[in-house]
Amino acid sequence: MYFSLYQESNQWRWTLYAANNRKIANGGESYWNKADALSAIGLVMDTNRSTPVYER
Repeated sequence: MYFSLYQESNQWRWTLYAANNRKIANGGESYWNKADALSAIGLVMDTNRSTPVYER
């Protein structure tokens, strides 16, 4: 499982993928600041913070 963090139209978005590369979830909104998108990922992330975040 991993998060994909990316920019679309100058705003940050994220998607969560399963180990088989299938999309599980995505952020319901976009963010002007990268830090805000990372904060949203932190709310969804597992408690031990082991899920990697890849920026594309």
